[in-house]
Amino acid sequence: MESINVNIRSIEMHIKRYNIGAKEKVVLLHGFTSSSSTWKDVINFLPSDVEVLTVDLIGHGQTSKPSKHERYYVEEQIEDLHALFQQIQWTHFTLVGYSMGGRLALAYAAKYPVDKLILESSSPGLANVSERLQRKQADSLLAERIINEGIKSFVNYWENIPLFHSQKSIPYEKQLAIREERLTQSEIGLSNSLKGFSTGVQTSYWDKLEQITFPTLLLTGELDQKFCEIAKQMASYLPNAKWKVVTGVGHAIHVENPELFATIVEEIILKED
Repeated sequence: MESINVNIRSIEMHIKRYNIGAKEKVVLLHGFTSSSSTWKDVINFLPSDVEVLTVDLIGHGQTSKPSKHERYYVEEQIEDLHALFQQIQWTHFTLVGYSMGGRLALAYAAKYPVDKLILESSSPGLANVSERLQRKQADSLLAERIINEGIKSFVNYWENIPLFHSQKSIPYEKQLAIREERLTQSEIGLSNSLKGFSTGVQTSYWDKLEQITFPTLLLTGELDQKFCEIAKQMASYLPNAKWKVVTGVGHAIHVENPELFATIVEEIILKED
């Protein structure tokens, strides 16, 4: 495994590469409050003939935390990823994104080609302008709360929202690891991520779905009814998509059942078109 910082478009981006030189390649993008560490268990179950690239997205992990939230806009992050792929000379790969990382993966794939796309518990944003404004206001308040109350207070709140209720059933040691990963984040990074790249701020990509023609897999957990409904709607627009519901898990499938998640990803990567 190679863990390095690379300079990309005025920021320092932290990446990790596993099985360097393998023919098949996959990129894993994490969710909000997380980092590339979230994929550790999944990577352990992936075969050695697949090269894996994980990225700490802007504001998270060891990647830069710019002070201006405009630098976190999805358009900026798309170009960050593209510059990174050009720098490491990756032109063919499967792009996997979870939640926030899934929104970025989808946005990237709407502009630049990928071989295959896997979206875990993801959405194209909010199509309704009024809903988007309400969400933007709520996320702005939450962003200020992070700055004013600090990371620990925010994590205490965040880990108990309904979206993550199913994680109460995973082993306690893993729950602690998830909490520790969240606690290592920075106030400014998370706050600006919400201000610049929340679901309420991001442009809706619903009208772009019909243009994404390469193979796409939508993954949702059966206990996550909200994102199951979103995936159902997305599947009706995407011309080359399949939707798979994983039983017994909620929003973070890769955390709650990493072995099964890795098996699904492996099957998609190695499947002949």
